[in-house]
Amino acid sequence: MENIGTLTLGEIVKQNYKAAAVFEKFAIDFCCMGNRTFDDACKESKVDPALVSKELQQINTEKGDGVNFDSWPLDSLVDYICKKHHKYVEEKTPIIKAYLDKIYHVHGSRHPELLEVRNIFFEIGGELAVHMKKEELMLFPYIKKLEHHKDAPTPLTSPLFGSVTNPVEMMKDDHAIEGEKFRRLAALTNNYQIPADACNTFAVTYQMLDEYEKDLHIHIHLENNILFPKAISLEDQINAAV
Repeated sequence: MENIGTLTLGEIVKQNYKAAAVFEKFAIDFCCMGNRTFDDACKESKVDPALVSKELQQINTEKGDGVNFDSWPLDSLVDYICKKHHKYVEEKTPIIKAYLDKIYHVHGSRHPELLEVRNIFFEIGGELAVHMKKEELMLFPYIKKLEHHKDAPTPLTSPLFGSVTNPVEMMKDDHAIEGEKFRRLAALTNNYQIPADACNTFAVTYQMLDEYEKDLHIHIHLENNILFPKAISLEDQINAAV
């Protein structure tokens, strides 16, 4: 990977999906803040860029079974996001909520941070539910329309929200808010470190929170760094061709 220092994190993960795991390891935000260059991100995260670069080079030499989402048609990418990541959020959120309630009532006296962990996650769950419905009912159908319309030589009917840029920016703002809340969760839980006195339910809850956050990082990366910019570009191309 040449000139990695000047590539953005989003570009690096687009080139090799496995790079996401490397950035996760070093606590480098590649989704909500995927527009930063590699050098800037390492500096801000206070990690040695040589160490991160070495691990990225190692995954590039491995036999790849990763998926190149950057090559997918937008309608297929939308369907994948809904079936994979939206479904994941819908299924896991109520389970984690129930577990957080349980461990707070049992362990809250010894771990007072659990009240804030519970409250933040309940906020996240509610906000993501609304966010995903906005995407599924307004933004995603229009992106599919763009994909199906790109070879048609007729004017594109403008949606009620005007340009696709408008809802995209709203969704990206939502992503940034949820990213900040998960950073707070990670700080409260010491990156989901399971306490020595934790019962099995406590341990499973923290493991599920960690998995949930990692899934959300990939979810946001696919939207912020691939789907959204390509939709904006496609809309511009269609409008310019008329």
